[in-house]
Amino acid sequence: MITGPQLRAARALLGIDQRDLAQLAGLSPQTVQRMEACPGSVRAVVDSLEKVVTALADAGVEMIAEGAPSQGTGRGVRLIERKTTVRDGL
Repeated sequence: MITGPQLRAARALLGIDQRDLAQLAGLSPQTVQRMEACPGSVRAVVDSLEKVVTALADAGVEMIAEGAPSQGTGRGVRLIERKTTVRDGL
């Protein structure tokens, strides 16, 4: 499952905004905005989500599912789920 925070992080890696991602995916900026607003798994039409994931992949970002190994090479980041967050004081 792809999450809203994952989409925002992917955009940040590319240095693009929501409008840029929407254009790459052939969607409206409002659709991308709604997807990114999901705190957990993105709730969207499957076709729209596939367009976003494909656009990100074409731009060089691999979306990694929870617990899955990375299939690519290169630099990247992975969020490690913790019981507490940095904001909580570790």
